[in-house]
Amino acid sequence: MELFDSLFLGLQVAVEPQNLLYCLFGVLIGTAIGVLPGIGPIPTVALLLPFTFGLEPATAFIMLAGIFYGAQYGGSTTAILVNVPGETSSVVTCIDGHQMAKKGRAGHALAIAAISSFFAGTVATIVIALLAIPLAALALKFTAVEYFSLLVLGLIAAVVLAHGSVAKALAMIVLGLILGIVGIDVSSGASRMTFGIPNLADGLDFVPVAMGLFGLGEIIANLERPAERRVVAQKVGSLMPSGPDLRQAFPAMVRGTAIGSFLGVLPGGGAALPPFTAYALEKKFAKDPSRFGHGAIEGVAGPEAANNAGAQTSFIPLLTLGIPSNALMALMIGALMMHGIQPGPQIMTEQPALVWGLIASMWTGNLMLLVINLPMIGVWIAMLKIPYRLMFPAIVLFCCIGAYGISNSMFNVWLMLGCAAIGYFFIKVGVEPAPLLLGLVLGPQLEENFRRAMLLADGDVTVFVTSPISAAILAIVALLLIAMFSPKIARKREEALVE
Repeated sequence: MELFDSLFLGLQVAVEPQNLLYCLFGVLIGTAIGVLPGIGPIPTVALLLPFTFGLEPATAFIMLAGIFYGAQYGGSTTAILVNVPGETSSVVTCIDGHQMAKKGRAGHALAIAAISSFFAGTVATIVIALLAIPLAALALKFTAVEYFSLLVLGLIAAVVLAHGSVAKALAMIVLGLILGIVGIDVSSGASRMTFGIPNLADGLDFVPVAMGLFGLGEIIANLERPAERRVVAQKVGSLMPSGPDLRQAFPAMVRGTAIGSFLGVLPGGGAALPPFTAYALEKKFAKDPSRFGHGAIEGVAGPEAANNAGAQTSFIPLLTLGIPSNALMALMIGALMMHGIQPGPQIMTEQPALVWGLIASMWTGNLMLLVINLPMIGVWIAMLKIPYRLMFPAIVLFCCIGAYGISNSMFNVWLMLGCAAIGYFFIKVGVEPAPLLLGLVLGPQLEENFRRAMLLADGDVTVFVTSPISAAILAIVALLLIAMFSPKIARKREEALVE
């Protein structure tokens, strides 16, 4: 009964005219940036964070979430028509989706991608609703001891599942934790790494750092990439898939949804893991695996379903435990803090309208995407012709306005530009900045919970292993660390990430 009451509350919030309007705005922006290769949801959310200041928290989060799962839809359009993934998560869709387009079946591929995404989004919304209450009830039993261990697990899991070198990912985590303690220590009043700069007394502002690292840094790197994009089909033909196509694709949708729903919850899983896993599974299940790579419809349905389900279930750790499962969820944590909401297990009891409104809006947003995306295929094809060099000045201008508007300070603009240069450097040397952002966001919470645990235990550090829940979590952390530094497992990890 509690579940239905909560869902009814969420639906009331989601269908408010203002929230419906911003949900529509979010999914349209998300689809657009998904269509345009090189502009992903992370840079877009980072750039739009300052513009959510005047909104109600529920409205802001409904819009930001719409951008995230809307980008999953848009990325498939580019992958199918141009063979260029608009999103990392759409890389797999290129393989068979583009082959279908070359055979004159672009409309069928786009329709199956949209239907798969809607089906997965609907199921994922139900999964979130079913898991939210029991997980939140469990999380309320956590003290500072268990929460500290959980934060450590989130950081280490992000390192395990991050692309590239484990050593580099660990270094990024440590750098993020160090940057997180810049400012005046609340307990002692001592200045920490402020170097006499008054603007650093309150610490590094999360928004300009995120805008620089993920927004401008990524966008500058995209200027070096080829701008020419050739659309395979100007007219996509019939958008109505045949009965045999639907019967062939449906089992793949179900399997992809199950895989995405599970993998989306994993900390640090990233956007690419669910669709790649779903594609590999479809090849295993296929009676004739040789069809894959030559226009197999299951190669579109499975990954697209996994893609959308993974995007939505990644909200589960955020909404129930206050733990970001990836870089975009770390941005969401930052947005919560901007709106004066403390992330953590208590968020479901203290902000039920926000949490359940967001959950209900995911279904309304997916319905909007299904209704508007297919009729607007012509618009998305036209957008593919926009030269990237024309968008870049406008993006930089909006970045500077947003950074300045946070506190009417030029310091934030310079901080953003400095982080943009650092973000560009990270891209050039092959370092993934996502662990740094997780460290920056979780660092203050990690320190606060460690101090609180020490106060409760009179300075006895063994409290972390005497608490059963904390000991179990730290045991998992230890196993992950051993696995990371095991040469055999490390080699398999690299092979899997390369594949």
